Amino acid sequence: MPALPRLSGRETVRAFESLGWKVVRQKGSHIILIKVGHIATLSVPDHKEVARGTLRSLIRSAGLTVSEFIDALKG
Repeated sequence: MPALPRLSGRETVRAFESLGWKVVRQKGSHIILIKVGHIATLSVPDHKEVARGTLRSLIRSAGLTVSEFIDALKG
């Protein structure tokens, strides 16, 4: 399994947006994303660095693998 890079909250949101997720609102320091046809919502902390465990949990909630997420970062 590839290692997760260190990302900011904004970089994480951009990666999920490239995968079809949409920002619907921001409450405090958390950005909320949804995807049509997907039951889960993602709550991404708008921090300078998102903890790797939090990032891994977001990827899992989105129904992705780490490799798919890293490919979205590159593309």
